[in-house]
Amino acid sequence: MAERLQPTALVTGGTGFIGRTLIRRLGRDGWKIHALVRSAPSAPPADGVEWHPLPVDTEALIGLVRGLSPSACFHLATDFRARHEPADVTAMIETNVAMGTRLAEALTRGNRCPLVYTGTAWQHFEGRPYSPNSLYAATKQALEDILAFYAEVDGLPVATVNFFDTYGPDDARPKLVPLLLRAARTGEPVDLSSGEQLIDLLHVDDAVECLLAVASVLTEGGQSPAVFSAHSDTPVTVQRLVDLVAEATGWPVPVRWGARPSRPREMLTPWRFATRPPGWNPRIPLEEGLRSLAAAAVGPTTAGRPPSPARASGEPGRTA
Repeated sequence: MAERLQPTALVTGGTGFIGRTLIRRLGRDGWKIHALVRSAPSAPPADGVEWHPLPVDTEALIGLVRGLSPSACFHLATDFRARHEPADVTAMIETNVAMGTRLAEALTRGNRCPLVYTGTAWQHFEGRPYSPNSLYAATKQALEDILAFYAEVDGLPVATVNFFDTYGPDDARPKLVPLLLRAARTGEPVDLSSGEQLIDLLHVDDAVECLLAVASVLTEGGQSPAVFSAHSDTPVTVQRLVDLVAEATGWPVPVRWGARPSRPREMLTPWRFATRPPGWNPRIPLEEGLRSLAAAAVGPTTAGRPPSPARASGEPGRTA
């Protein structure tokens, strides 16, 4: 019997939240991993990763990709801006549009391995086929459209996975879940809007499973280009999320409701615009994920604080 070849992954965005988790998972699964980065991280997320500076010249990138001959490429690099300023535009276009275009060109002129691209639910306001809620979302859609060209004309296997919000351990982003956990730990209040908008949270481990499932679909000859939605099916209001964090930690989460204006085009009803990848469903319920994070995040700094209404009475507690 022929020996099974070791699969090789090419990853962009490997220093980001999902990227670090993906790299660790690929390493455990026995993949050889190459990461394209602007600068190598001081603390790599996993041993055995080869870090490659992103070539400025497209011909050089083509040569690099040909030499690596990846089995699959995961394009996670992004420049996220919920609200952009004029000075942000050039960097957003370079990272969110030009970089992915150059990568697709290199893969097309190489071994045409499957390309898994991460989009965002914010390209689909109210679940529409396309309706961006920000310039960031518009740039993500721009690359998705470009990748459709490479798929339909040049035969590159391409799929887009549109994520909502993700959370999990080792998250250094200024996202809502880490902010609420810190508020529970320190007692320092968080300024929020009305809290009536929905948030659809997917644990990072489930997000990585989704990416691997999509890569498998493309490897097995699935439809290309394809667009999938990585949703949890259980969106909650931000107000309810605060209650869940209080229940998970056992401490009140101080929030100043209405202290921040609502963003335009908030999600007030569940958005459904694409199917989940075949064979993939999230496995980690939000309550379970929050309890796990709370166990690690809430430590002795909360000693002496009164128990939250959630822990004292069994009812959800909200502090204003």
